[in-house]
Amino acid sequence: MDKSGLILLNKKQGVTSFEALGEIKRVLGTGKVGHTGTLDKFATGLLVVLAGRALKLSAWFSHCDKQYVGRICFGAETDTLDPEGEKTAEAPLPSREEVESAIAEFTGSIMQMPPVYSAIHVNGKRASALARSGETPQMKERPVSIYRLELRSWQPPFAEIFVHCSSGTYIRSLVRDIALLAGSRAYLYALTRTQVAGFKLEDAQYTANDGKISLKPIDRTVIRSLGLPWFEISPSEAEKIVHGKPLEPILDGKQLSSAPSAPDFRAAVFLEESLIAIVEKTAGKWKYGCVL
Repeated sequence: MDKSGLILLNKKQGVTSFEALGEIKRVLGTGKVGHTGTLDKFATGLLVVLAGRALKLSAWFSHCDKQYVGRICFGAETDTLDPEGEKTAEAPLPSREEVESAIAEFTGSIMQMPPVYSAIHVNGKRASALARSGETPQMKERPVSIYRLELRSWQPPFAEIFVHCSSGTYIRSLVRDIALLAGSRAYLYALTRTQVAGFKLEDAQYTANDGKISLKPIDRTVIRSLGLPWFEISPSEAEKIVHGKPLEPILDGKQLSSAPSAPDFRAAVFLEESLIAIVEKTAGKWKYGCVL
């Protein structure tokens, strides 16, 4: 039995992303299982999980845009910027108008300072490990994109927001910065990831049902959810790709399933129902992304 494919998992609150994979590994009987984007322990929602040979595709899932619903608690900030941390600052509650005005400043391309308690490496060590040992890691701002940001409800001290953002965005940092601009302090009280690329939380399973896991093949539906076009090739062409032959003679002139949105793009390569490879075109030249 081929134990390769994709699993959409609804992570529970109170377990780490790594711990959430335990039952999947047990049911599938393999340790070759990995998630494609961490959710904090206090958070819930969609984890896109890959198993077996599909793990080779991790990079194409990890850089997808994401959507969240978050619950903010205004009036105090914690060291971790979430409900598990220690209170470090207090401030008056902002008005709804001040929050809405602040939120408007965080749409588009912004520079964001990641949380001190994060998995980012500083001088070869995780920032969170340094912070827990009493050190203060020097975090660097980095660019992220906020495609959509909305205030959905206002019940002081709580507010609910919807965020559609690029990979690498920390919602905890976003909440911290919104509060500061609104003249207050806040932490992220609760968070649910509702979507990753075209994959939706409503299609996810909480855990193994009766010892079964819904393992989806990496087919055209999955590739479409990633926003990638694809090529159809012949068996002889597939053999050439498997052996790493130059891509130009194989792919140039072939028709894609849909037009790419930019001159530089990625595409999947299918032989009938089997995904053979992910390829990339950069500056007019083809290169291999990965071969399954």
